[in-house]
Amino acid sequence: MENNKALHEHLEKLLVGGDAHATFAQAVADFPAELRGKTPKWAEHSPWQLLEHLRIAQWDILEFSTNPKYKERKWPQEYWPETAAPPDAKAWNRSVHGFCEDRKALCALIKDEKIDLFAKIPHGNGQTILREILVVADHNAYHIGQLVLLRRELGAWSAK
Repeated sequence: MENNKALHEHLEKLLVGGDAHATFAQAVADFPAELRGKTPKWAEHSPWQLLEHLRIAQWDILEFSTNPKYKERKWPQEYWPETAAPPDAKAWNRSVHGFCEDRKALCALIKDEKIDLFAKIPHGNGQTILREILVVADHNAYHIGQLVLLRRELGAWSAK
């Protein structure tokens, strides 16, 4: 039981981040609206595209992990927004909020003692909740790092 509790705590901390890199909250906080759709010449995506991709991918993994009627999305078109800039002034905040809500749901999944993190997801093909949590954490860390890099390049990052 003690090992299970420790595993659950470590997984939640991994999802929320902050030990070895910037957190999601730090990466998106006070992001200047006029820079959200800018793509530096060397970059493949804008900050908006990275944010929305983070939200969509995390939601998709949550959906797969919890919904027996899950339908696979088309890669890559259904995982990335079509435009470099947010479609309206409130889209950024909606995306941030959605990301945070889905991350809370994933943390609740981790904390649910009735869920065996090692059991295969019935509608999957060998995946477990543990594997899906690790995939989300890894994916998020990668793209949060990209967001920080874009902020630095666009002159909107403080090392505080």
